[in-house]
Amino acid sequence: MNTIVNCLAAACGAVLWGLAADSVQAADPPNVLIIMADDCTFNDLPLYGGQNAKTPNIDQLAAEGLTFEHAYLSEAMCQPCRSELFTGQFPMRNGCAWNHSASRPDTISMPQRLQPAGYRVGLAGKVHVKPKSVFPFQTVEGFDPNCVRNPTRTCNLQSAAKFIAADKPFALVVALVEPHVPWVMGDASQYPPSKIKLPPNIADTKLTREAFSRYLAEITYMDDQVGQLLQMLEQSGKANDTLVLFTSEQGAQFPGCKWTNWDTGLHTALVARWPGKVAAGKRTQAIVQYADVLPTLLELADVESDPRSEVPVMDGISFLPVLLGQQDSSRRYAYGVHNNLPEGPAYPIRTISDGAYRYIRNLSPDEIYIERHLMGVQGDGKLNNPYWHSWIGQASVDARTYALARRYMRRPAEQLYHTADDPYEMHNRIDDLALADKRAELSAALDRWLKQQGDPGQPQDSIESLQAARRGQHRFVPPSEQ
Repeated sequence: MNTIVNCLAAACGAVLWGLAADSVQAADPPNVLIIMADDCTFNDLPLYGGQNAKTPNIDQLAAEGLTFEHAYLSEAMCQPCRSELFTGQFPMRNGCAWNHSASRPDTISMPQRLQPAGYRVGLAGKVHVKPKSVFPFQTVEGFDPNCVRNPTRTCNLQSAAKFIAADKPFALVVALVEPHVPWVMGDASQYPPSKIKLPPNIADTKLTREAFSRYLAEITYMDDQVGQLLQMLEQSGKANDTLVLFTSEQGAQFPGCKWTNWDTGLHTALVARWPGKVAAGKRTQAIVQYADVLPTLLELADVESDPRSEVPVMDGISFLPVLLGQQDSSRRYAYGVHNNLPEGPAYPIRTISDGAYRYIRNLSPDEIYIERHLMGVQGDGKLNNPYWHSWIGQASVDARTYALARRYMRRPAEQLYHTADDPYEMHNRIDDLALADKRAELSAALDRWLKQQGDPGQPQDSIESLQAARRGQHRFVPPSEQ
């Protein structure tokens, strides 16, 4: 009898939740607050199994919202991933397929998409997208706009509080600069280098431990800013009417994370909170990408996004049904690219993941991988990252360090990882006959996506293509929609 009663109660609860979800679009669309970290490897956060960092505010946000286990961006560099987030388009379509480049001049982004629904669309902190005509965000002051030039600037919430206080609905992106290098903020004494548990893809040297300590301190400092923003929202009286999204952006500036197509580069944290609409304390296995965020917001705002209209098509798909608990899946695959210019010599990479397995193609496997920000020397002769050079020094006497340095610089034509069991992707299983069908499936799906995107592959990562993009004269245009 109790079993029957419990089943009926569960069924009624599901119906009521579904009715509440269906009523969302009939009500006023919510405000939107997107909080971005900068260069924070997702699984360095306790929320995703990180064993070092302290992030009480992010943890509390997750307790009040929905955590995405499989959220990805398509290029692990600041400018391409932000362009994807703000346009709903993958790098080839919006044109920002390299760092420090630009989107196509005919691209439209979040401000133009949401303004017809009455939204004020603002951006505080790091911008790192261009041209301005494509990204006409209202500037909101109070946060450091550049992680290198003003590395110790603290935030001031006055302008952000004023922005969200107006009567019209708001969509505000707060793009923090932590924990991007230089790691100078926060209290590193909380993280004694000798007590840190380094991830398996990071070599264990004295300088690496010291750098990781400073990085962890900046994660905690970033978390404190998240707390301040959430408190500001609560004090405004609009917390219950605001969808909050927190994301960690791409991986940190350690070898194998940022600037790569490994999971620790492309996998990102994503937490969504919307009291009364998004179930609290839940996790979802749904696969989503940065390109999916804007279509989700447009569906919430009931803004027309029909690809048959004159408005440029988006690659993203709305995951609103996942947010509202109506379904537990979204897209089948997440896609990724890497074009290494101007960060170093050309080294194009393409990848696909189904959440459990990742397949990677290195299109120039005979070349060595070099990333100047991580491995190079500054104009004054100082090393960009001394800890990398400690890897090279230790590699001659330590087999594990040698293997990690070689893994970073010399890569095979194809890689296949069972990410679910090997989250740091240390074991390439491309020749595992038991995974031959999975390899074929992912390879074919990647081919279809590259064709759909008009991606020429290796020729894309060239000086000519990059320079043309910087002039707004992108050489490769995705095929027109059928």
